[in-house]
Amino acid sequence: MNTETLEQKLESAIKTAVLLFKKDRVTGSTGNISFRHEDKIYISCSGACFGWLEKKDFAVLDMEGNVLGERKPSKEYPLHLSIYRAKSSVNAVLHTHSFYSTLWSCLEHKDEKDVMPAVTPYLSMKVGRIGLIPKAQPGSEELFRYFEDRINDSDGYLLAHHGVILGDTDMQSVYYDMEEMEENAKINWYMRKE
Repeated sequence: MNTETLEQKLESAIKTAVLLFKKDRVTGSTGNISFRHEDKIYISCSGACFGWLEKKDFAVLDMEGNVLGERKPSKEYPLHLSIYRAKSSVNAVLHTHSFYSTLWSCLEHKDEKDVMPAVTPYLSMKVGRIGLIPKAQPGSEELFRYFEDRINDSDGYLLAHHGVILGDTDMQSVYYDMEEMEENAKINWYMRKE
């Protein structure tokens, strides 16, 4: 059981966001980050930049998706809620536009429930199967519907022509998952056959 305080989780989320920004996993105000604390979800606000994220840049939702407070959540909060609802062990979710993962999401794949070969054993060990969610406008009801339809088919997800979304037990674990996925995508990109 995670015993971190809300303050500790906020600090961890901010540290993770800034690190991802410095590593070019997100640019500008793209990407979003969230964590579960007690019965609420804390998610980066609409238009927030990972590079300058502060505690005030988090909106709060209940598990039904109702916004609690004045802050407007990222428009892709339904993706995060879907993961929290479907996977009770998940307490942190990251969505980035990591370069190689996004490139990999633009390719056609035979098995859309498992699109990324694990060229190192760690992708399978840390994340599992990576599924592809069909292309749809970011933040659209169509995207949320596609995601809901496929959420139980895989353990991590590539949003076609968009980016990656992953969840894990805590912020540090989902950060490691994201890095492992990006490294696998990079290796796969260079190993692919034309």
